[in-house]
This record gives sequence, C-alpha cells and structure tokens, in this order.
Amino acid sequence: MDATAWDARYAGQELVWSKGPNVFVAEHAAGLVPGRAIDLAGGEGRNAIWLAQQGWEVELVEFSQVALDKAAALADHAGVRLTRTLADVTAAPTIAPADLVVLAYLQLPPEASRAAVREAASMVAPEGTLLVVAHAKRNVTDGVGGPPDPEVNRTIDELRDDLDGTGLEIEVAREVTRPVATDAGQREAIDVLVRARRMRGRS
Repeated sequence: MDATAWDARYAGQELVWSKGPNVFVAEHAAGLVPGRAIDLAGGEGRNAIWLAQQGWEVELVEFSQVALDKAAALADHAGVRLTRTLADVTAAPTIAPADLVVLAYLQLPPEASRAAVREAASMVAPEGTLLVVAHAKRNVTDGVGGPPDPEVNRTIDELRDDLDGTGLEIEVAREVTRPVATDAGQREAIDVLVRARRMRGRS
C-alpha cells in the first residue's frame, strides 16, 4: 500500500468517507458492553468516533497521517477522545489487545488481505469480538459502489478461511446489503460481514 497516495486523497477532499458510522459496525457493536476498541485502517475515524460516543475507549490505527489528523479534528468537534496510532496493519504493528476490533473495507489483494484479517484477529482479547466488513466480490457485477477490481473484494468463504486457526469462534458470516443513492435512484451495495469471538481460554 502507498501511504503517500492516501495522504493525497485524504488531503484533497473534505471527507473521503461518510461522516456517520458504517451501518453494520453500529448494528453489531450496539449490543456490546463498551470497553477498549481498535479501529484498524479506520481512515478519518467515522467508526472510531461513533464508538467513542457510545462509551468505548478507542484506538484508531491508520497508515495515513493526514487521515489521523482529520480524525483528531473530527473527534474534537464531536467532543470525544481517540488514541491515534500511525501504523500499517499489514506490517504486524504492536497493538494492545481489545474487547472489540473493527476492520472495515480494507481493500487489498488476497494474500495481504488475509494477513490483515489474521493480524486483526490476533488483537482480540479473551471474550472480545472481531468485526470484519468488506465489499463482496460479486458487488462488482451485481451491486453498486466499491472498488471495480474483484481482486480486492472478498467472499464469505475467504474470510472464514482467513480466520481458521486463529482461536476465534465465528458467530455471524453472511452477505449483507445496504442502500446507496445513485443518479439512477437507490441501489443496493453487497458486502460480506463476519463477527467472531474469542472464548476465554482460547488463544
């Protein structure tokens, strides 16, 4: 990945991603007791800020310094605090375990994506939760938005395989859809979602 290119992208737009949290992050985090959370490759912090507003102690990990700076400003405006860490999730950064680890829409080729998912899994504390949301591979032909290259999109089977041997128990693994407004009217984007949990005593 090229941090310089992402720095330029984040610097060139007021917001690259939407201001509010991802609908699936909000849905699946809503029933959890707030503790420590990690938002990996979290961009401008839309999910991290929302989690902080719900009472979580949040560490935003991102390899673009521009994105982290924007997240800091947005967090200040929202009246919440974030711990911001400049790091590349694919480079196995040293991050303390958390009760919730979020990895949303990290677009990488298969091997790098697998490494990132497994790295995210390693950060989940006992009884903690991992939430992975990605553009579905078939979104390229049947959905809307997201990267047009199926190489960086995922399938449920791929995510299941990524988590094999990590000690996490998969609770939810399915395709999900969300409405997207387009010039031609509302359409549905297709994502894949996995929620997994580390049972106490497993590593």
